[in-house]
Order: sequence, then C-alpha cells, then structure tokens
Amino acid sequence: MSSAGSLFSDAHVSSDDSEELPEAEYLWRCVHTKPKCEHIAARHVQMIGHDGIDVFCPRVRYCKSTKRGKVWFVESMFPGYIFVKFDLYRSLRAVNGAHAVTRVIRFADHFSVISDSVIADLRENFDQETELITVHQTLVEGDEVEVAEGALRGATAVVTKILPGKDRVRILLEFLGGSREIEVPLMSVLGNRNVRGEALPSSK
Repeated sequence: MSSAGSLFSDAHVSSDDSEELPEAEYLWRCVHTKPKCEHIAARHVQMIGHDGIDVFCPRVRYCKSTKRGKVWFVESMFPGYIFVKFDLYRSLRAVNGAHAVTRVIRFADHFSVISDSVIADLRENFDQETELITVHQTLVEGDEVEVAEGALRGATAVVTKILPGKDRVRILLEFLGGSREIEVPLMSVLGNRNVRGEALPSSK
C-alpha cells in the first residue's frame, strides 16, 4: 500500500495497564492478515462482538486465462490487509488475537489511523453487501491480448480494431511464420491488465 503515508495519521497507546481507560474512540485502522486469509480474518473480527467494531474487506472479481480457459477469480483488493474500526484501548487485544489476523499495523508505539472519509470513498466503489467490485476489461487498439478460448487458446495477439456494436474485435496473430488478422468475440480474449488499478477510478 504505497500511499499509506498520505492516508494514515498516528495514535499512541500507553503500555501502562493501570491507567484508567479513556472515553471510547472508534477509529479505522489497517490490520495485517495471513496470506490469502483476508475474508477469514474479517469474519472472525466481526465475531468479536465488541460495541462499535466495523470491518471493511474489499475484494475484486476479475477474469483471467488458465489451462481450463477463462476463469473468474475473487481476490482481496489489498492483499494481506483489511480495515477495522474499533476502540484501541478496549479491543486491541481481541483484534490482534482474532483468527487469521497477524497484527494491527503499528510503528513503534504508534498505531496508524485511516480517516473516515478515505474509507467512505473506497466503500462507494464496492457493492454494499458483498464488498465486491467486478472489473470488466476495456480494450483499445494496440493492446496486447491473450486468446483464452478456442483452438488458438494461449496465443498472444495485438488488437487492431474494436468492432462497434458487435462485441467483437480484430486481432493480429503471428501464425506459421507470418501475420494474420482475424475477427474474434471480445470475450474470447484477455488483456494484460493491472486489475486492481482498473478497479477504482483514477483520482484527478
């Protein structure tokens, strides 16, 4: 998460357990999880049951080519991380101890805080119930693609023309020592894309 410095502010927590607990303050924090266990960690944090806890585990759904042809995948938008809103003094131990959680992100004695507005802006892009966003490929002429279906599956090609209204494209293939242009269904080719980069709108 390269933009962490611009998203986070710092909160300090004392290690003196004898201090009286301050008034509850529910803030969003970044939580590190075990690899490919973000949704599991999110579910177990939600099961803690403390007042005020909220969890955001955004995921991206996309299609890619495999040996079985085109397959839809669902993965974490931010691999290895989820966002949890909780009171640091009352719920830190429970969140850190939740199944599949590695730790709440901290720097020395400072726990990073993510603003409500950042989480709200992110949530606007995802389905409110599933926390999913589906990325559909957008091709332009000149894009390199991989044929994902049919006899030419696995072959790489270059898009030469997007055919309007037909859901089809023309691609240029290197074939038997020469070049050949063919017309194929749009859904039969997959571009080499940064799926997570395409999932969210670019900031202006």
